[in-house]
Amino acid sequence: MEEHGHTEPLRFRIDGMTCGACSARAQRALGKMPGVESASVSLAGGTALIVPDEGVRAAADPEGARAAFINAVEERIASLGFKPSYLPPEADEQDLWEEEQAASARSLAQKRRRLLVEFVFALPLVVIAMGSHWGLPLPAWLDPHFSPLTFALVQLVLTLPVVWSGRDFYRIGLPLLVKGTPNMDSLVAMGTGAALLYSLWSTVEIAVATTPEAVHAGVMGLYYESAAMLIALISLGKYLEAVSRTRTSEAIKGLMDLTPDTVSLLVGEGQPPREVPVRSVMAGDRLLIRPGSRIPVDGVVAEGASAVDMASLTGESLPVDVGPGDEVAAGTMNVSGAFVMEARHVGADTVLARIIRLVREAQGSKAPIAGLADRISLWFVPAVILLATAAGLSWLWLGHLPFGDALRIFVAVLVVACPCALGLATPMSIMVATGRGAQLGVLIKSGGALETAGHLTAVVFDKTGTLTEGAPKVVTLRPETAGADLLRWAGSLEATSEHPLAKAVLEAAGEAAAPTLPVDNFQAVSGRGVRGDVRDEDGPHPVLLGNTAFLRENGVDVPGHVDADLTRLADEGQTPLLLAVDGVFAGLLGLADPLRPETPDVVRRLRERGLTVLLLSGDNERTARAVAARAGITDVVADVLPDGKERVVADLQGRGLIVGMVGDGINDAPALARADVGMAMGSGIDVAMEAGDMVLLRGLPGVLTALDLSRATLNNIKLSLFWAFAYNVLLIPIAAGLLLLFGGPAMSPMLAGAAMAASSVSVVLNALRLRRAGGKGQSTDVIQRSMS
Repeated sequence: MEEHGHTEPLRFRIDGMTCGACSARAQRALGKMPGVESASVSLAGGTALIVPDEGVRAAADPEGARAAFINAVEERIASLGFKPSYLPPEADEQDLWEEEQAASARSLAQKRRRLLVEFVFALPLVVIAMGSHWGLPLPAWLDPHFSPLTFALVQLVLTLPVVWSGRDFYRIGLPLLVKGTPNMDSLVAMGTGAALLYSLWSTVEIAVATTPEAVHAGVMGLYYESAAMLIALISLGKYLEAVSRTRTSEAIKGLMDLTPDTVSLLVGEGQPPREVPVRSVMAGDRLLIRPGSRIPVDGVVAEGASAVDMASLTGESLPVDVGPGDEVAAGTMNVSGAFVMEARHVGADTVLARIIRLVREAQGSKAPIAGLADRISLWFVPAVILLATAAGLSWLWLGHLPFGDALRIFVAVLVVACPCALGLATPMSIMVATGRGAQLGVLIKSGGALETAGHLTAVVFDKTGTLTEGAPKVVTLRPETAGADLLRWAGSLEATSEHPLAKAVLEAAGEAAAPTLPVDNFQAVSGRGVRGDVRDEDGPHPVLLGNTAFLRENGVDVPGHVDADLTRLADEGQTPLLLAVDGVFAGLLGLADPLRPETPDVVRRLRERGLTVLLLSGDNERTARAVAARAGITDVVADVLPDGKERVVADLQGRGLIVGMVGDGINDAPALARADVGMAMGSGIDVAMEAGDMVLLRGLPGVLTALDLSRATLNNIKLSLFWAFAYNVLLIPIAAGLLLLFGGPAMSPMLAGAAMAASSVSVVLNALRLRRAGGKGQSTDVIQRSMS
């Protein structure tokens, strides 16, 4: 359960949360539970992330303690009136996704049906109730002057289906009000319920009235249309909000679509392949992957060869050649030839499934900026109830308004207040931003990391595998005489060697089409070099490849000018290999770990933004500074071990810098954990998702993408919060009758309900703008191309 120095959170789905007060109440209750280290509840995602404390993790029976803890959390959530379900990490994300989508589709269909009922009855109700005011002709049996009781009863009959359709407001809101933990549903239930009860009382007054004045007073006390239209308008807002929310998950849907539904399973010799569901594939199964099809699981090529488009995972624009023994990953595309693969990781264990799970967990996390909104949401609804009551009574007793007008003010204050806008502002932006990050190849593991990345003032880079490609290459060839074929002799000798530099020499020889010759009497001398007799058409030739001391120990006269070449290569961070053939110095090769092509541009753009950029390396000072110079970095700390890297990051933080650490996620783990934001380089199948707060799937441009996306998200959240606060600060006083003090009109409850619905929808639509954010750090959105 440990991850990046922290405990992997337990994920729960919570059904039944309807507003920010719900999620704030659930988070507060879960955070106070024994055994809980931290709790984060997302209204937008409908999820809770719970981190158990050390007592649960270190129990003598960890599995039993975990199960008991999960049961306790579910019971606590259920006690709050919500429906919980635990989502185990080994669960198939495709299954969970389809369950959620099916539930969402059912919920939207139900909302549509109820909305239709509400407007079918509410619209004629408004026409009847307001027709005399608007100059619309009504038949005599509906005219309040001639048939007041019929006028009232017809409105009551039209109102009842609307109230029944919107019964969830009362079913959820009233019990919570009784418990002393009201939410938005409670406000709607109180507002519309008060209007309904007063209208019912007025209907009774009309029925028993004995004077025209009493009848008129009863007619003026009918507010059925206000209650019905409030329910219809708020339901419309909820429906539009739900439709908009479905668009926040497009990034997850895109990732899900990378996995095919079926695959060809090889069942035995001479048997034709059988088409089976991908979910039935088990580790060890042999699968036939045809050209143009997506690879369904992680595994290795067993037979055949092809080119695989890895763009969906690595962003690499060119297909990668694969053959027997090479790894392939789920979600990538087989471009050319057919091949047989052996499944290694299936279901929830594939890299693609782990990426989806990571993104989904991040979407349920909270950013620190959400803290204020959560605290306000917790007390917002009780405060609104008190304010609405105070406003209504004040206008009734001190303002001497008729009871009906005071009631309208009471109802308007209740329904205009919008805790949903406050509760949705942060989680909606986090959901969209983490999905967008996944599309751009940046896996963001928490809302906190997403927020902090926008405030970074320093970025520290590891050298090997981060700024550089992580594999040495031959970058310099210095033949001593014209025509000396260095790569032919060196490649032939290194073909037998197992030294890490041998692969680089062989690759260079292969690229130069230099033939590999047979070698006899091969010998590797530790710390010196390799030797052997290389045979060509003229017979065997003794060949030496190694450092200067090795050649001189074996009687080779190394010219004096070579020392200057060796010094220059060392200054450039290259490792020299000297070659001698037949006892004569033939030349030298310079090997180096080349910079990633994008490194100088990324460093330059970071410095242009005013960030301090530092290179941190375990290599010697000369090599580290040579790499730094090519990258455009002036601040270098070299000769540091992994624990020393952590201390360097801590020292920078002690100087007041907000530090991001970019490393390969292996020997940089302590520094990644210490940094304010740890960014681990992940590529293709070997994604280091256990390290860092973010994983950069597509190399260094992901650093710029993360910063751009973080700043865009922060601005988006601030705009939503500003709107939510401004909306409530402006409209609640107006609904409370502020304009009446200056001779203006009172806000009608219907207008208040429409404003509240519009407020929630506007926050969701604002968050959806992030679907286009963060692309400046990369030239193309590769994952979108890979899905097409």
